[in-house]
Amino acid sequence: MFTFSTNEIVSWVGGVIWPFIRIGSMLVAAPIFGAGSVPVRIRLGLALVLAWALQPYLPPVPPIDPLSVQGFLVSASQVLIGVAMGFILQMVFSAMVLAGQAIALSMGLGFAVFVDPQSGAQAPTVSQIYIVLATLLFLSMNGHLMLIDMLVQSFKLMPVGLLTLGNSALWKIVTWGGTMYAAALLVALPAVASLMLVNIAFGVITRAAPQLNIFAVGFPLTLILGFGLIMISLPTLLPRFSTLMNQSFTLMFGVLGGH
Repeated sequence: MFTFSTNEIVSWVGGVIWPFIRIGSMLVAAPIFGAGSVPVRIRLGLALVLAWALQPYLPPVPPIDPLSVQGFLVSASQVLIGVAMGFILQMVFSAMVLAGQAIALSMGLGFAVFVDPQSGAQAPTVSQIYIVLATLLFLSMNGHLMLIDMLVQSFKLMPVGLLTLGNSALWKIVTWGGTMYAAALLVALPAVASLMLVNIAFGVITRAAPQLNIFAVGFPLTLILGFGLIMISLPTLLPRFSTLMNQSFTLMFGVLGGH
């Protein structure tokens, strides 16, 4: 007859439940997986499968009672770590949304908004184009596999326990917002600068021929030129997005205590 001690049972249960909490929190905050169109059951099932599949690659988990005060604190720390990882990656997609908003305002399409499937908030139509492109680029560059690899490294750099993110790590995430805005500006700069020159030209035409209805002529021309400029500037999107994504994973590594 097999007999098991309480510590062995707690260790077996904790070996799955603690990684499950961290992975589940990351999936809730991460793009694509945390989208409102993804059912909660799918996210929970994926988190459970990943927690079970990554067991051979994770360090031993200390026997902590999940129902104790220490277990509650460990759960909170795992949630904070997972949400921080997902939030960093979410900012990469937010940069694409900001770039689309800047271009849409220059084109005169700022009023045309749809519900963003990623965040559930309203975003311009042009932002939806960039979100779809960013999603395809993320998957084609094996970003989901890089995220799983980062999860494994997170348990080695910051094992399950009372360890959590410090003030310096949280400040790194806050200051990285400037990088997100800079990346959004670089993505939108070619189209925005070109459309600004077009608007200046329309202003000169209005001064030269006041009888011309500039709204009837300028709006459709601005739309056509705007979409043409987006198409022309698409080749520059891949290196910008690739650089930003690599920077986000480097930030994750640094926030988790890597050097």
